[in-house]
Amino acid sequence: MGGSGSFPIDIVLFGMIAAFLVLRLRSVLGRRQGFERPAEPVQPADPTVRPMAPRADGPVIDGHVIDGTGEPVPTRELPAAASPAGQALARMAGIDRAFHPARFLEGAEAAFRIIVTAFAAGDRAALRPLLSDDTWHAFEGAIAARETAGETQRTEIRAIERATIEQADLRGTIADIVVRFVSDQINITTGADGLPVAGTDAVTEITDLWTFERNLAAPDPVWRLIAARSA
Repeated sequence: MGGSGSFPIDIVLFGMIAAFLVLRLRSVLGRRQGFERPAEPVQPADPTVRPMAPRADGPVIDGHVIDGTGEPVPTRELPAAASPAGQALARMAGIDRAFHPARFLEGAEAAFRIIVTAFAAGDRAALRPLLSDDTWHAFEGAIAARETAGETQRTEIRAIERATIEQADLRGTIADIVVRFVSDQINITTGADGLPVAGTDAVTEITDLWTFERNLAAPDPVWRLIAARSA
């Protein structure tokens, strides 16, 4: 995707991070952080993964379909045009004519999948240009602590069920968009001895809210994560 207001595939697919990972870093950091939530007890794997019926009509904004790779496409929901968020999105498009909320969500979903893997792998090079300074410091510290402890993070996204624009705000040319992600994931951290210390190898439904920010008047097309919380 091109345009300065959407998610360019060659720049921004690695452009947002999986906030839910920070929320589960209690065992890594050894103390609670602003974005952190308690680690879940280790549970046996659940062999059942909820199937999604295939369809052949390609991506849509509202409704599950199967894309060209055979992967299920999540429900993508946009706010009503008359709502405060819908009006803010329209003003964003007025500043940046290439911006389109539907393409934003499509890129956000793709980025969600890729960045989860990047954080679990400790890929600092992929993460650094795509985060606000505060978010980068928190995540880099978590990766370093995990490495020092000899711990390994395994994360799998089995499905993204829903991606929804919850809120949008425009202050001058600074745009903020809050996206709700509902996904089925496996998240487990193992210690240096190979034993699990946090998370679960069972598929769990997780809901997260990410806030992305961008200056629409700037040439930099990257939307950076500035806040995250569990819903």
